[in-house]
Amino acid sequence: MPDVSFTNLLVVAAVAVLAPLVVGYFPRLRIPAVVLEIIGGIIIGPSVLGWVHIDLPVQILALFGLAFLLFLAGLEIDVHRLRGRLLRYALLGYLVSLVLGYGAGASFTAAGWVSQPLLLAIALSATSLGLVVPVLKDAGQVDSDVGQSALAAASIADFAAIVLLSLFFSSGGSTGSKVVVLGAFAGLVVVTGLAVSGAARSMRLGQVLLRLQDTTAEIRVRFAVLLLVAFTALAERFGLEAILGAFLAGAIVGLVDRDSASHPNFRTKLEAIGYGFLVPVFFVSSGVKLDLAGLLHSPPALVRVPVFLLALLVVRGLPALIGLRANGTRATLALGLLQATSLPFIVTATQIGVTLGKITPVTAAALVCAGLLSVLIFPLIALTLLRRGTPEPAAGEEAPVPEPHLM
Repeated sequence: MPDVSFTNLLVVAAVAVLAPLVVGYFPRLRIPAVVLEIIGGIIIGPSVLGWVHIDLPVQILALFGLAFLLFLAGLEIDVHRLRGRLLRYALLGYLVSLVLGYGAGASFTAAGWVSQPLLLAIALSATSLGLVVPVLKDAGQVDSDVGQSALAAASIADFAAIVLLSLFFSSGGSTGSKVVVLGAFAGLVVVTGLAVSGAARSMRLGQVLLRLQDTTAEIRVRFAVLLLVAFTALAERFGLEAILGAFLAGAIVGLVDRDSASHPNFRTKLEAIGYGFLVPVFFVSSGVKLDLAGLLHSPPALVRVPVFLLALLVVRGLPALIGLRANGTRATLALGLLQATSLPFIVTATQIGVTLGKITPVTAAALVCAGLLSVLIFPLIALTLLRRGTPEPAAGEEAPVPEPHLM
């Protein structure tokens, strides 16, 4: 057996347990557990106490945690909701975000903060769907016009940002060749999705799945994990970012798993694996790797945090003005704040940027800190604005929203 220690993983697991306990004991703080997980990672990492470093067990589980995080994000995408006016506004808003983001990236490149403006534009263009849903649920606004607009915008932003990151910042090949490869990969995904959908309608297979789903076989969970690993491996073989494969695997499972009457616990089991074990390891280890010491020891670098936070608000918040006439002033302000709430994708994009040498660890730390502040500040203000307003029923053309998760 190789000489592997699980001591670092033990401390990481302890932080993963303590973070939600703190949230549970102090519910008035309204801080998502993911924020405390990253902060806990910073504290136990080299920047503060130096108790933990990223060894092989933590590295492997963190990598799989990232894949599962994107898988669960894809699982929350409801393609049947994305149509009509909501889809047009979401697409137009995202295009505006990219333009604004590239302008911000060009300015920061001129200042010497980043070397690739497009990477920053993509990093700033995402919205955390898993953090937006709970805020809307708390305000009773999930089925309102502003709630549906926020969910549509977050869904488009999550998907588009992952595709663009994979297209422009995956390893190997020119952008033109990557487009071809991405098209081929998309075709393979569609074929696989059709095959899975067809198999799901098989009466005989359905009976077998029903018999095995709640036994120790956990056959539906095993199929989902198989699809996740297969798509992640295929994305890497195609020279694309593994997160794209993980995200699309979740989207396919979500698309096929529309009628859950016969297996109501399926998604709960997947979320238990992800949010109960793997995903927290990713976030805690992200905090361990965060170069907070370098950020704090450089006052000019520390200034980047509020600047990046403002950039995030402008890039994702201003496009909400597209729906000003339809939603009203207060709802539009809340929508802009919700769209500017982002953290998981920023963590992912900055880690890729550091690996590729496109941004420095200090700049990456500043971006992640800005994301942390966006999660702490923007949803609270948006929730206050939404609670003051009266919920407006949506037009009735959208499907119900899945249960929220604090990721």
